[in-house]
Amino acid sequence: MSEQKAPKWVPLAAGCVAGGVEACAVWPMEFIKTQLQLKSATNPLPYNGMISGLTHTVKSTGFLSLYRGLTPTLIGSIPKAGIRFGLNAEIKERLKDKDGKLTVGKNFLAGLGAGVTEALVIVAPVETVKTKCIDLNLTFLETFKHILKQDGWKGVYQGAGATAMKQGSNQGLRFMWFNEYKRVVTNDGEKAMTPLLGLGGGMSAGCFSTLGNNPFDVVKTRMQGTKAHLYKGTFDCFRQILATEGVAGFYAGIVPRLGRVVPGQGIIFMSFDLISTQIQDTFCK
Repeated sequence: MSEQKAPKWVPLAAGCVAGGVEACAVWPMEFIKTQLQLKSATNPLPYNGMISGLTHTVKSTGFLSLYRGLTPTLIGSIPKAGIRFGLNAEIKERLKDKDGKLTVGKNFLAGLGAGVTEALVIVAPVETVKTKCIDLNLTFLETFKHILKQDGWKGVYQGAGATAMKQGSNQGLRFMWFNEYKRVVTNDGEKAMTPLLGLGGGMSAGCFSTLGNNPFDVVKTRMQGTKAHLYKGTFDCFRQILATEGVAGFYAGIVPRLGRVVPGQGIIFMSFDLISTQIQDTFCK
């Protein structure tokens, strides 16, 4: 992306487009990851990993069933990524020192603020519908009607606290890593950030954030599933998982999550830079 200061709407617009591209590209891995995280002693699955899950799903219900639950996520991914990149850019601008520099901690805070905001505005309701779509094997509209009938509008925001914790830590870790990576590989902006470098930076940021915050992702998924009534709240969910499944329970679904997040973040960060540059070259001259 060009180093000249972009208008405030550019990160928002580029993020929206990049979010849609990323969501469609890696959804099958997200589908299997969610299934594995919903698995429990009372809710067993006929597979236990990403490859076996993909194979079983295609054989039993067809290839297109891997995209069940994509609709609510796609609806949410476009504005979600717009908020994420747009707000992150705005917070970074406000946190810069007099020399225009940002510390590692400030980069984390900018990502954290963007992540919590996208969680409360977009992610919590979309993820609740998506998780129940997969858990109940229903369409988007059927699931939405089911939630409203069973729990009312508050059911749409089920697990919002866990979602905010997950998204905040996610984006804080990702933007912190990516901005430090970009600083190093471009020698503080002296060299160009190529698409290949953007892809590598996004993939490494996705790996770093996944390893760092998978426990929050597991708790979020449990709190948004159909068995959420078994937990008194977010912290009780943490406690029960630790007591019954041990630390390993917090890393359920980490392999398919890495399979979805690592390429996904490579795609979205690379796409964001390319799309931002294209928008600026086309509309901001």
